[in-house]
Amino acid sequence: MEKIADSPVIEFRDVAYTLPNGTKLLSEFNLQVQGGETLVLLGRSGSGKTTSLKLINRLLTPSGGEVRVNGAPVADADVIRLRRGIGYVIQDAGLFPHYTVERNIGIVPRIEGWSAERIRDRVQELLRLVGLDAQLGTRYPHQLSGGQRQRVGVARALAADPPILLMDEPFGALDALTRDQLQREFLSLQQRLGKTVVFVTHDLREALRLGSRIALLEEGKLVTVVSPAEFLRSKDPLAAAYVKAFSDGFEPGTDREAS
Repeated sequence: MEKIADSPVIEFRDVAYTLPNGTKLLSEFNLQVQGGETLVLLGRSGSGKTTSLKLINRLLTPSGGEVRVNGAPVADADVIRLRRGIGYVIQDAGLFPHYTVERNIGIVPRIEGWSAERIRDRVQELLRLVGLDAQLGTRYPHQLSGGQRQRVGVARALAADPPILLMDEPFGALDALTRDQLQREFLSLQQRLGKTVVFVTHDLREALRLGSRIALLEEGKLVTVVSPAEFLRSKDPLAAAYVKAFSDGFEPGTDREAS
């Protein structure tokens, strides 16, 4: 993996997010994500993980505070340009069902005005990169397995080579063997590409395996941000509860949170 830079690529400054009914999903949230790292947001359902992720690419707007990307407030950014520089991968891939695999992957390059030949070459390159046969390019999402759809989702997020990836429980709906395989492939990809990744999960095993650091959230607040090794040794009561549940074979917070 690339060396992590000194200046944060993503920064939350005293961020709050409150629903119209007054429910606080985030409060006093401060966090920095360094270049080239995989920062895992870990927490139970409703802890604020997905909300935090969506604030980065302006799918949501903070009620207070400021989110910055590459030193600039996202509130001041052109939202289209912002999102084109950020790959976004969600659970179940979120592919367009009426588009072929090739067309799904090539959406952003096509919007960017790439030539048909360049898009075709990039799609073939990405299919190889995520471990899929090039012949799958002509198929539709319903003709793929769950694991194949997730690989296509990752390929689509990487299509225009964005420096930042946001991943919202991308492997959560898969069976254990497929999930293990895709986690391995993600680690291999990250070692080669060195993207700045924010990865949401409720699964401590996944967080320990994939994260450069783990940010633990609870009730919309940041509890701790530490390395995987430090997390396992943490004296924080909530972190310790996660480690105990992990050791006992349970996963805290298995329900997917509402966004």
